[in-house]
Amino acid sequence: MRNTLKSVILLAPGLGWLALFMVIPCALIFTYAFFERGVYGGIDYIFTFENFQRAADPLYLGIFLRSAKIAGLATLFAILLAYPAAYAITRAPQRYQTALLIFVILPFWSNYLIRTYAWIVMLNREGLINQSLIGLGVTSEPLPLLYNNFAVIVGLVYNYTPFVVLAIYSSLNRINRETIEASEDLGAPGFTTFRRVILPQTITGVAAGGVFVFVLSIGNFITPDLLGGGRLQMVGNLIYDQFLSARDWPFGAALSMFLIAVMMALLFTQAVLTNRAAGEGRAS
Repeated sequence: MRNTLKSVILLAPGLGWLALFMVIPCALIFTYAFFERGVYGGIDYIFTFENFQRAADPLYLGIFLRSAKIAGLATLFAILLAYPAAYAITRAPQRYQTALLIFVILPFWSNYLIRTYAWIVMLNREGLINQSLIGLGVTSEPLPLLYNNFAVIVGLVYNYTPFVVLAIYSSLNRINRETIEASEDLGAPGFTTFRRVILPQTITGVAAGGVFVFVLSIGNFITPDLLGGGRLQMVGNLIYDQFLSARDWPFGAALSMFLIAVMMALLFTQAVLTNRAAGEGRAS
């Protein structure tokens, strides 16, 4: 009984924080989704399913699919960049690994908006990248690198790749080196060792990092607004506009519920894969 009381006391601050800033806001959003918009905005407490029917309109489904495509591409590129970086860090001498990890998270020492504006400076027609390409003779005129899908994906990849590096590094760091040495001693080529020994043991880290990037990217509205120049609308921008511009809170809440459902499904899938991998690891 005493141990139970101690556990409750220790858990109370964390559970209270989650309830106050996650459970209650999500419950409010869920509740608002079933009411109508007021004449001058806000909430008119008349029960309806119209907001969900409207959210299923092909126009809004197209925005969801476009957002999922951009978030998926950002996730793919983030993993492709993060895996070699994480692998290189784990292969470095132990005394250098902490410093290398600090370099990975160094961008987080500056504000997200500042980092995004920096890409506007680099990608515009007079920016560093275009001027470098012209100077090297790669192109004779500036390329349209800004205010399009490419710029948005670049911004998302840049801002979220460090999370994937840390997740994959954690998985790589837990690998038993003896399994890699055994594979090499048995004559397996380097790629075969990676494909059959290293990658299966790090798939949970890849999944965790990938889900993290996808969830943050699909709901992002700052990067599409700045690097997309307002020409590219993602679901995050759509929800933002419904709450702050159109003042249609019930419809914004319904869109948010669709987005939360997608996120929860991805997180549940990632948790299942993690538990399955942990179970296989204990069995072996």
